Amino acid sequence: MREMTTRRFTNDQIDRLLRPRSVAVVGASDRHGALGATLLNNLVQYEFDGDIYPVNPKRDELLGLKVYHSVNDLPEGVDCAVLAIPRPFVIQTVRDLAERGCGAVVIYSAGFSEAGEEGMRDQIELGEIAGKYGMVIEGPNCLGCTNYIARVPLTFVETNMVSPGPNDRAVGIASQSGALAAVLATALHPRGCFVSTSVSTGNEAASGVEDYVEWLVDDPATHVITLYVESLRRPKAFIAAARRAREAGKPVIMLHPGKSDKAQESAATHTGAMAGDYALMKTKLMREGVIFADTLEELADITEIALRCKSLPGANMAVLGESGALRGLAFDIAEDIGLDLIHLDDDNSPELRAILPDFVPVSNPTDITALGLSEPEIYTKVLTALLEDDRIGSVVASIIQSDPITSRIKFPAIIKVLEDGTFPKPLVFAGVDEGARVPQEYIDGLRAVGIPWFPSTERAYRAIARLADLSKRDLTDRSQEPIVVPGLASESGVIPEYKAKALLGPLGISFPQSQFAATAEEAASVAEALGYPVVMKAQAAALGHKSDAGGVILNLKTRADVAEAFERMYQNVANYDASIALDGVLVEKMGRMGTEMIVGAKSDPEWGPVVLAGFGGVTAEILKDVKLFTPDMGKDQVVAGLLGLKQAALLKGYRGSPELDVDALADLIVQMGRIMDGNPAIREIDLNPVILHPRGEGVVALDALMLVD
Repeated sequence: MREMTTRRFTNDQIDRLLRPRSVAVVGASDRHGALGATLLNNLVQYEFDGDIYPVNPKRDELLGLKVYHSVNDLPEGVDCAVLAIPRPFVIQTVRDLAERGCGAVVIYSAGFSEAGEEGMRDQIELGEIAGKYGMVIEGPNCLGCTNYIARVPLTFVETNMVSPGPNDRAVGIASQSGALAAVLATALHPRGCFVSTSVSTGNEAASGVEDYVEWLVDDPATHVITLYVESLRRPKAFIAAARRAREAGKPVIMLHPGKSDKAQESAATHTGAMAGDYALMKTKLMREGVIFADTLEELADITEIALRCKSLPGANMAVLGESGALRGLAFDIAEDIGLDLIHLDDDNSPELRAILPDFVPVSNPTDITALGLSEPEIYTKVLTALLEDDRIGSVVASIIQSDPITSRIKFPAIIKVLEDGTFPKPLVFAGVDEGARVPQEYIDGLRAVGIPWFPSTERAYRAIARLADLSKRDLTDRSQEPIVVPGLASESGVIPEYKAKALLGPLGISFPQSQFAATAEEAASVAEALGYPVVMKAQAAALGHKSDAGGVILNLKTRADVAEAFERMYQNVANYDASIALDGVLVEKMGRMGTEMIVGAKSDPEWGPVVLAGFGGVTAEILKDVKLFTPDMGKDQVVAGLLGLKQAALLKGYRGSPELDVDALADLIVQMGRIMDGNPAIREIDLNPVILHPRGEGVVALDALMLVD
């Protein structure tokens, strides 16, 4: 298999698509509404300064341009050809273009992989042609692309060519949905936000989102990269691209639907089912600094802040407000979305105390009441003090706008804050009365100095929360040396508990004392040696859920109990499923009770390994109070993740209960990561339940199951 982390295309190759010097329009037309007509009109209207070659067998001239009757009549080496033709003609046309040295092709036509087996075969053939000739194919089933810098609109959508200036910050858009690529640009342009390049990747026959991210990382006109993605087909390549973007200081913001697990197949182990594809993808990409949006509106809002502000919001937001009621709502919203509001009071904020009148206490949000209407300079003074406070990661002006007269009083004083200076943190304006009549000149004035304007406070808070989350992530790689499991090479398929424990026990995974027994007599002898009470568990690769089959019998206290349990267990399993042949039983020393956790690991063929840990027990699948950890995380990062669980209070000692051994649990998770890193053949490991004891007393895995390729 080809190494997934290598780039498929050089920047020069993608330049032939996104910065072409010559464009062939195959299917050019002047018929109103025809795709080829809109495309050709876009190129002519916006004065594309390269060569345009319309192709139409029935016309000699279009819009004053010479028309070619066939792609075989075109000059050799055309940079890019856009195909606005019916699907049945696509493959042969692409092949003919490739043979004439065409560097890139845009395919609008649908009916390929999304249309069934025949369409998939044709799409695969397109990929093969592209690979053979080094051709970049955008699509099929796409909306095309637009380079706003070079003024190259290779799309059949009527385009508003809003081009950024040399000093303007701009966003590069790559979207698997052509409609959403267009919608996002349409949402950003009226806000005064610029797009450098927008690419609709469609079905991705021979180029994908990751290829365009790589190009955008190197594009000097792009400062933020915003993506709509439904499926990452080359995850390791995307991870490499996202890592390069982070190192280049270009935020990557993504909207990726798929949180619902309705369509996800149940995996072989409990861990596999809980560590679904979306959760795994998100965990891996968050490690590379990708910022996730939950909605299209959020995607645009986050992008605007990342573009307009000189730095991204950090943790500990401060708010200047004008109402006690809105102050209470701010607390509720912040708690709901996980946004940190820094605590400010008279004692810890002397600068603010000196600015505010005596009747206004220092707090966060700071409620200045209606004082700003009579003393508008209070906005400038308070916001400046908040921005100068090193403890604060971002500042929001939560303002009642009302009408043009009120706006005239308040806005100039807020604009003055950044007009007179710059600060290493963002200031965001958030209206609390969406629909208020605000003159556009004041909104433009805010934006001109780098203050995003939001009509809604909640929208501003949500966007800031997504961005501030990045500042709280420790993205340091602290991965340990991988561990190779001795004896694993001789195993495959589902590995039952007794074998899994024999493989993992010597590697530092703590299990209760136990021994395998094939007969009732052996089981009784093992029990005597271990000491009562013991538990007996049925053992077979085909028996994934022992309890359901009556394959677990607890609290056996005598030799007679063990002998009777052995016979009863075999009968229970036979009644459950007569086709299951037991290898024997595992006799295990009964352990102390504790807090029930789950720890497991899953290795995805494309994304690689991930470790899952969280609260287990009967509510595990209902609450899903778990976190995913990547093998490159160190112990301190894992501990921080565990303390972020919904029920983390139980770990810290809740209502007089002892503090639990979180360090030992973190050690187990790190060790599992090392094992997964060192053994690509392991598809899944499930330790469930894992009993967590009080601090200093460790953690013990009661059950183990493995799935090995």
